[in-house]
Amino acid sequence: MLGRVKAHGDERRDETPSDVPDVLAPGLQVVFCGINPGRVSATVHAHFANPRNDFWRLLHAAQFTSRLYEPSEQFELLHQGIGVTNAAHRTTPGSGDLRRSDFAGAAERLAVLAHELRPGWIGFVGKEAYRGAFGERPELGVQERMLGATQLFVLPSTSPANAAVPWWERARWFFELAARAYGQPTGQAARALVLDAADRLALLRGDDALGIGWTTPRGCV
Repeated sequence: MLGRVKAHGDERRDETPSDVPDVLAPGLQVVFCGINPGRVSATVHAHFANPRNDFWRLLHAAQFTSRLYEPSEQFELLHQGIGVTNAAHRTTPGSGDLRRSDFAGAAERLAVLAHELRPGWIGFVGKEAYRGAFGERPELGVQERMLGATQLFVLPSTSPANAAVPWWERARWFFELAARAYGQPTGQAARALVLDAADRLALLRGDDALGIGWTTPRGCV
């Protein structure tokens, strides 16, 4: 079950055992499902709140959001068609501290979420979020499993513990989910992350299917 709901416009503020509230509403384009709250997120009651976690920067880079949001602004994501939840409720120092029992009921809860709120996609932020819920190891990308009409996609973890996976590799999967969620081409394509000596990122301002905004240099066949 999703739990009791506190009404606040169209958004869902479910009372759960978690230190971090669900950010949910009906008809979202993508609901991102993390693994579980870390200590920083639990302290501030916000998803992906560790400053070293790349989640919010990747959301913006892939144009899921029109600007870079702070974790404290998490409920503003609903206006962008984005939601956030976790596969496990318990706060731990790291996902490696979770037990199998922490994911009890996760698959059923996500199925209810898909049935009641009907998001287009659920994007699992980290293979362990998907594995914890469904008990099977996934590959990155689109999954064969669906929850009703909701499609499932597995992304690399954005945690600083996953720093061995470079930014551009994580960004590539966020770009692919964005393309699928918003009906953009997903064939052969290229994006360039152009940095200067001060690690400033070169961006282009343009008008595309997501509106006027900033993007990385890109092209496709």
